[in-house]
Amino acid sequence: MRTNKLSVVGAAALLLGAGGAFANEGGRAGWERQAENEVADLPSLQRGARNFMAYCSGCHSLKYMRYSRLGSDLKISDAALAQLLVRPGDKPTDYIKASMPASDAQDWFGKQPPDLSLVARSRGPDWIFNFLTTFYADPASRQTGVNNLQLPGTAMPHILASVQGVQQAVWKDEESKGQDGKPVTTKVFEKFEPGVTGSMTPEQYDEFARDIVNFLQYVGDPAQLERQGLGIWVVLFLLMFTGIAYMLKKEYWKDVR
Repeated sequence: MRTNKLSVVGAAALLLGAGGAFANEGGRAGWERQAENEVADLPSLQRGARNFMAYCSGCHSLKYMRYSRLGSDLKISDAALAQLLVRPGDKPTDYIKASMPASDAQDWFGKQPPDLSLVARSRGPDWIFNFLTTFYADPASRQTGVNNLQLPGTAMPHILASVQGVQQAVWKDEESKGQDGKPVTTKVFEKFEPGVTGSMTPEQYDEFARDIVNFLQYVGDPAQLERQGLGIWVVLFLLMFTGIAYMLKKEYWKDVR
């Protein structure tokens, strides 16, 4: 799928905005979920590449990834790569760049959306998954009309609203004692409720987001599967060599009293 117009003008930075997640004592908020993606799942990686190029590449680049490397690793034919993923005007040997000019990003969002080559390594797959799944309607305080639990105040519009829809956040008041001993009331997230529906069910959207997370984890370290597979043979060699070295040591020292 080629980058659509919505992704070119709508998506903004994953990392823009301030604030963090609401944390519980264990370091994970009650609404946070694990991505549970599997980077060895080739069909998932292929779908994730399609989803990224269709919805994310308008604003976000992958400056350390070439189209050709992506096609080779993900078993995508040259014809399919050129037709479905390579942007018009780009060559398969080019790095994946964002469609939106940096000057336009500066004017529209105040900052250029970040490159996402290493976001899975810096933030982690769970962070990305929760970011993609916790947008909620907030027309009162956000110009984009939406906010995000994982990254409150994010400047990024909900570019995936057409597939997920726009859910409503339900908050509850929680009282606690302030530093001066006086009661302080804060709003705490309770749950999501259905709002504007998208083209996918919640389960389908979770899988859609998980594929993007999986793809970004692969992009952060394209050689990880090869390295892990090679590691097994290295460990086996070391075990075998240790046995040989031990037998050699016994042979050298057998006449030593």
